[in-house]
Parts: sequence; C-alpha cells; structure tokens
Amino acid sequence: MTERRTEAAVLAPVYRDGDGRLRLVFILRTPRGVHGGQIAFPGGRREPGDADLLETALREAEEEVGLDRALVQVLAPLPVVTTATTGFSIAPFLGRLEAPPAAWRPQETEVADVLEVPVDELADPAAHGEELRAFGGWPEPRPMPFYRIGEHKLWGATYRIVAPLLPRLLAAEWPI
Repeated sequence: MTERRTEAAVLAPVYRDGDGRLRLVFILRTPRGVHGGQIAFPGGRREPGDADLLETALREAEEEVGLDRALVQVLAPLPVVTTATTGFSIAPFLGRLEAPPAAWRPQETEVADVLEVPVDELADPAAHGEELRAFGGWPEPRPMPFYRIGEHKLWGATYRIVAPLLPRLLAAEWPI
C-alpha cells in the first residue's frame, strides 16, 4: 500500500540583480504551522480550483509575497521532492523574473521575511553545513545537510530542491 501524500507546489523565483548577480527568492515562514520558522520557496498545498501544480505555485507566490504571475517566465519544472515527516509531495517550478517587484508584499500570517539570496553565496562551500536532527517517528537523529543564510539554516525539502539546482544555475542552463 502506498502512502497518500498531500500535493503541493513551489515557485523558485530567480533573477539577476543590478550588478548581474543571480539571486534566488526565498521566504522565511512565520513560527506557526508545521513548517513554521523554516526557509522555503513561496508555495503551498494544491487547492481544488487549481488547474495543475504550476497554477498552485503561481497562485501561492502571488498570495504569499505579492508576486504578479505576469512577471514570471516559467523556465522549467524541477524534480518533485517529498517531505520526510509531514507527508507532502512538492512540485517545484523555476521561474525567471526580469527584476523583483518594487516591493514584496509578504502575507503577514505566513511570511516573516522575503530573502533575495545570491546564488554564488549559496554555492560557497562555507555556506554548507550538517547537523543531527531528530523527528517524531525516527528511531534516532540523522545527519541533516543545510545552507547558511545569514542567521538561518535552509534545510529539508527546500535544501533538496536547491542542491541539484545550484550547479544548473551556475552552468547557465537557462537564460536568466
């Protein structure tokens, strides 16, 4: 019998800043909820009115950070990842922005901050780390890789989206 997972989707917005540096846009979730306090891409669970998972990602990005879908050029679907403990199947989509909006509009109940992180900083070996984490249902703590972003740690499903994406972005696989 296969485990039933909740379908979700995220948008991985990417753009070049005024200095030509490639940046990925993340959110810092507020402390509430199952993924509270975590760094993530804008996104969430699929709703009945969503035509597909791309629609979910675009709708959620608009709701969570005020990103107008007309400003997003979808470059590619990325490999689906699953969460280890919360039962989500997450479909990520890479979306190019000509430039970020003049002002992000974080949804106050879900988003504590919007982070525009240089890709080269994430790719720096000094940004990588690993720590033991324990979760309910796991017999013992496991090593968990992460990226340092300021005082925060990007880990879990978002880490598993970003890790294979970074070399592809650095290799200029897509026109950004």
